[in-house]
Amino acid sequence: MNILVTGGAGFIGSNYVRKLFQGEYPSFDGAGVTVLDKLSYAGNRKNLAPVEGSDRFHFVRGDICDPAVVRSAMRDADVVVNFAAESHVDNSIKGSKGFVETNVLGTQNLLQEALRAEVDKFVHVSTDEVYGSAESGSWTEEEPLDPRSPYSASKASSDLMVMAFNRTYGLPACITRCSNNYGPYQFPEKVVPLFITNLLEGVPVPLYGDGTNVRDWLHVDDHCAGVQLVAESGRPGEVYNIGGGTELSNRELTERLLEALGEDRSMITRVPDRLGHDWRYSVDSGKIRGELGYCPRVSFSEGLSETVRWYRENQEWWAPLKRAKS
Repeated sequence: MNILVTGGAGFIGSNYVRKLFQGEYPSFDGAGVTVLDKLSYAGNRKNLAPVEGSDRFHFVRGDICDPAVVRSAMRDADVVVNFAAESHVDNSIKGSKGFVETNVLGTQNLLQEALRAEVDKFVHVSTDEVYGSAESGSWTEEEPLDPRSPYSASKASSDLMVMAFNRTYGLPACITRCSNNYGPYQFPEKVVPLFITNLLEGVPVPLYGDGTNVRDWLHVDDHCAGVQLVAESGRPGEVYNIGGGTELSNRELTERLLEALGEDRSMITRVPDRLGHDWRYSVDSGKIRGELGYCPRVSFSEGLSETVRWYRENQEWWAPLKRAKS
């Protein structure tokens, strides 16, 4: 078996690859793994250092928008897991073109080549943000798409393209939609690693608006385990929500981080709210639980403590990244 993992040098994709080589996914034991990643600012070859020495691992530096690169990387693939995406909402608000190019046109290119290669399964990793803002309750997979930011609009568009390839051409494709991820190796522009690293450096953390916006938090290990279940047994043409089950306001999250790092509220700086800031995200994971046996294993308190410890012990990984972005 051969697996193509796109965006496999990023935060979530590299976690999936490392877990695969650690034997966490027995049905893929012995599989050859090709990672395709263009190593943009959020992709980091160092994230794959633990697997680089394996003769089952192959790395291709390239863009999913490049048909020739994708065709070559996908040539022997049985399964494609697509983590590749531009994913930072603030960046999409500043400029949306790159998000459309990578998330929509890049996905279309992957789908076209997957159809040509006659892959057995194509798993497209998406986001709960495509549903919009939930005033109450939790979204099921039947919820109409209502994206509010250029980022979420580009991901919703890519989801629709995936479903079109399944329904028009019969491509055996599935979509996963996850809630907010956190964990080691996350690029320090996202809220959890940004706040942790700021506090480690003695820098105040920027809290949007009144801090009441709510997100559901999912450890990256649990997310990747859910993606693997879909890769193994997900029904083609279906969408599967993957949630963590821990809803916190941004203010509550900030207070948890302050406590974990021994700081107080004096380290909070209020900043103007994000444009078009969705109030609450919440997904119903009943479908993947019932059909595929998904169950998140990492409690938020345990996962957050582990994440803080990782960033505390790995300043050589994140400090250069923060300097490069400043």
